[in-house]
Amino acid sequence: MSGASVDEPRGLVAALTQSRGALKIAFDAALPGRGVTALFGPSGAGKTSCLRMIAGLDRQAVGELRFGAETWQDSRRRIFVPPHWRKVGYVAQAPSLFEHLDVAGNLDFAWRRAGAPARLDRDGLIDQFGLGGLLSRRVGALSGGERQRVAIVRALLSDPSLLLLDEPLSGLDGAAREDLLGRLEALHARLAIPMIYVSHAIDEVARLANHIVLLDAGQVVTQGPLNATVTRLDLPPALIEAAGAVIEGAVTAHDPADHLTELTFDGGTLFLPGDRARVGQRLRCRVAARDVALTTERQSGGSALNQLACRVVAIGDADHPSQCLVQLAAGGTMLLARITRRSSRTLDLQPGSHVWAQVKATALGA
Repeated sequence: MSGASVDEPRGLVAALTQSRGALKIAFDAALPGRGVTALFGPSGAGKTSCLRMIAGLDRQAVGELRFGAETWQDSRRRIFVPPHWRKVGYVAQAPSLFEHLDVAGNLDFAWRRAGAPARLDRDGLIDQFGLGGLLSRRVGALSGGERQRVAIVRALLSDPSLLLLDEPLSGLDGAAREDLLGRLEALHARLAIPMIYVSHAIDEVARLANHIVLLDAGQVVTQGPLNATVTRLDLPPALIEAAGAVIEGAVTAHDPADHLTELTFDGGTLFLPGDRARVGQRLRCRVAARDVALTTERQSGGSALNQLACRVVAIGDADHPSQCLVQLAAGGTMLLARITRRSSRTLDLQPGSHVWAQVKATALGA
């Protein structure tokens, strides 16, 4: 991939088009060869169609697709590598497990078909996704969350070079969703292959992704590193939900009395509710643009625990004429604030202005 370092594996490069009824999909993207890339956009944006084109499940797609050193599709040269030769692990929204087999049988089928590779930690994956007590259970007796966990481990045991997840948390209730999201976070930390993750929920993307592709009406709007992309000022109205910042830092303390976690990053310190990470652990939190208030001086006597010294980088339009987006730099981290134009005039905000960004701790979900 152009611009990749010599140590970074080549990723996926796509220039594919396809018509789905009235929707014309144009997937033009260059994705990194490691980490998690999110395909994000509203329902109907074409995210699943893009994932299926990558997997080779839609033969009507036209164009080029390369993964690493391999060409998976080149319509001009009549090259089309079928899905089973692409070494892709694919998990759909509704996983299609073998109903006549128990959980162990489903997992063993994938593992043996891959040649029972010794480098795969079969038992470790079973333990990581909490499947030890489910191995003898028939698929029909599993809950939605359990089925998704089995489908993900089965995909990993097929020894893929690329893992594709299509809204795996869709349809799960709160507890099951949070459980699987936590397991995917842990997987991200140790996964040796790239993952492409489809979602329309920005909180999932904030916790998992390194890179993001924003899609709207079948088109790639923009793509790039996660925080640099979601703090842009030129996102279209359909993607304004993504406007905000994803801050990553280290947990430096817990306050057990008030149930708060202290997160330190290069722009300061944030207090988050809860204590889901140990001291020293890296942790992310999302700061939505709508949850940021600006002042010209540090405040005292208010309820907002978090105040960050920032510099105004730029000011742009929001999706409502009464409001604007203010792009901020807190140390080396970009933030966004969504405020009224009246407030911007009252504060006399200009690029280069120094302000304090206030964020309620209750807005930063643990």
